[in-house]
Amino acid sequence: MTRIRTFFCLLFAVCSLSVMAEILQPVVWHTEEKNDSVYFSAQIEKGWHLTIISINGETDGNEYSDEFVLAVAKNDMPQGMNIRFNACDDSQCTSPETFSYNTRENIDSQGVVQNTDSGNDLWHIFLLGLLAGLLAVFTPCVWPVIPMTVSFFVKKGGGAKDALLYGLSIIVLYVGLGVIVTALFGASALNSLSTNAWLNLFFFIVFVVFALSFFGLFEIRLPSSWSTYLDSHARSSSGLLSIVFMAFTLAVVSFSCTGPLIGTLLVEAADKSLYAPVVGMSGFAISLALPFTLFALFPSLLRSLPRSGNWMDAFKVTLAFIELALSLKFLSVADMAYGWGILPRWLFLILWSLCFASLAVYLIWHTFRITEPYKTIRRAIVILLSVLSLSFSAYLISGLAGGKMKLVAAFLPPEKTEANVYTDLQPALEAAISNGKPLLLQFSGYGCVNCRKMEVAVLGDEEVKAVLNEYIEVLLFVDSRQDENGNGLEDGEEWTRLQRELLRQNSQPCFAVLTNEQILMLYKTITDKLPITRLTDSNGNYVPTYGYTENKYDFINWLKTQ
Repeated sequence: MTRIRTFFCLLFAVCSLSVMAEILQPVVWHTEEKNDSVYFSAQIEKGWHLTIISINGETDGNEYSDEFVLAVAKNDMPQGMNIRFNACDDSQCTSPETFSYNTRENIDSQGVVQNTDSGNDLWHIFLLGLLAGLLAVFTPCVWPVIPMTVSFFVKKGGGAKDALLYGLSIIVLYVGLGVIVTALFGASALNSLSTNAWLNLFFFIVFVVFALSFFGLFEIRLPSSWSTYLDSHARSSSGLLSIVFMAFTLAVVSFSCTGPLIGTLLVEAADKSLYAPVVGMSGFAISLALPFTLFALFPSLLRSLPRSGNWMDAFKVTLAFIELALSLKFLSVADMAYGWGILPRWLFLILWSLCFASLAVYLIWHTFRITEPYKTIRRAIVILLSVLSLSFSAYLISGLAGGKMKLVAAFLPPEKTEANVYTDLQPALEAAISNGKPLLLQFSGYGCVNCRKMEVAVLGDEEVKAVLNEYIEVLLFVDSRQDENGNGLEDGEEWTRLQRELLRQNSQPCFAVLTNEQILMLYKTITDKLPITRLTDSNGNYVPTYGYTENKYDFINWLKTQ
């Protein structure tokens, strides 16, 4: 019991670190019920400004310092209250969040309602982590270790108890990795890293190297002295220390297989919330630790495990094709950011299609190499996977004929900007002035996953296009590394600064509608090279913005109310 209590203290410490890693929490919400009203208040950290984006779907745009207070009669909010907001200081902004109030069940003992925004992202990352951990279990670096490790604990005499602690040690180890990534970089830096062109080029090279390793061209290993050192200490130590050394040994020995999966997971988590790396690594660790614990509790099940064989080689090759396909996504971001033009959308689709068609051919060839045991079942599974891979390849080819490609929109390069959409601010302002139309200002990013999704689901819709004809559109990429204006400043840096100073936002996609008066004001600011200040309307209210959605009707309604 002492060892178990010690371990859970360690687990609690790691979880505490993940909470301490939250460095951007400048707004704290409170609620208080008095008579027939509910009072909503937000305490704002000194040096920060709170922007109320919308209240129950109605745009607001007002900004507050120090404190925000709102009183609402209970009868006026039968469906509850949802306040969309974000906060900015002089150098950065938080991503938009939603403060939700429904019933007393939403309120903790201190009356603080928890923010619900980005919950879907965290669930997505957690499930992705579970999948990555499950895939790792079936790799040649982990699968053979399961019976060896469980046998080690059984012979040692600890049995299920020690193996349970071993599984928990694995969870602490990998969650700790997520905490370290979070604490070192923070939310804003992680988002910047995920859209950095050179870092995406580095990820491309790393993923290609990992894919070649999975193909069997070479093997990536950490120094063997590390695993030897840890293994010897695990065998010579006792108690909790020996179990921790065993968990570290697994991490070192399995690195050549788990490294690519962990890398993919952390890259995917980089542009989500601050907690995403910790949540993702939690899912990964749970999946990875589960078989060790399960087989330790029921050692007789070890006899039913299929032995390592050619099926495991096929599994590695399958992962290699997937890693190779993912690598092209990173190359594409760098290509678009610098304007190299080496990987246009049509070529990306062809390469992905060839990749998955080749995987299908390999899997079909592999069916002839399958031997007993479970020959029939294994062949059926492999044939099914080959059919799915070939179907996906055909689906990708359909994109060359103009298909919407909703399934993979987040990975593909954006479609060519339409001729009536400007990609530079000053010409767009001049066109809006000469045509007397309002300006739709859109901030996007080449590495922005949600931007690609919204382009397909909303902006590419014919009903939305009909409404957009009433506007002059300008599309500005905040991660562009080109200098089309010739002012010695990267376009992405220029548009990032503009978005932050003009709208007090730093997330993409981000939309704002400018009226004729605001267009003239901004044009004078740009041409006279005056300091950019936050835009206001004729009533002195700040210009409201609109973010990511896949509901075209919500976007149309927002446009029509501006």
